[in-house]
Amino acid sequence: MHQISICKLDLLVHTAISHLVAESSKEGFRHMKRLVDEYESGTNLFDKQGEALFIACDDTRIIGIGGLNQSFTEQIGRVRRLYISQDYRKQGIGRMIMNHIIEEAKQHYQMIELKTDSPAGGKFYRSLGFSVKDGDEHVSHYLILDKA
Repeated sequence: MHQISICKLDLLVHTAISHLVAESSKEGFRHMKRLVDEYESGTNLFDKQGEALFIACDDTRIIGIGGLNQSFTEQIGRVRRLYISQDYRKQGIGRMIMNHIIEEAKQHYQMIELKTDSPAGGKFYRSLGFSVKDGDEHVSHYLILDKA
């Protein structure tokens, strides 16, 4: 494995992640296409107070991405659009991106939440300390943030 770096993006160029969009679509995931569509339309630029978009790079190739948005209240952030290229899974890259998201979220929110339908995704988020939230169609997991 090469040196992996995590960077906070100021501007997303959709062609830089087109391989991730194509790969995720083949897997049956739509969230990477939504990321590009929402970014290009200006619906979600990850540019509000407390928002951020992070990428993981192996040399110059983007191999993963994940973001943080404001949720419905100012005290809650929402993890969005986490995706790691198939060839790089099970190497800790998702955890690296999530650690950056969590540290960013601690500066702005009391809690972060997310929605995943994937059992593997649920297991991953629980390994990071997230709790399962039952009975909410929009939120499957949440994490209370320690500001200390």
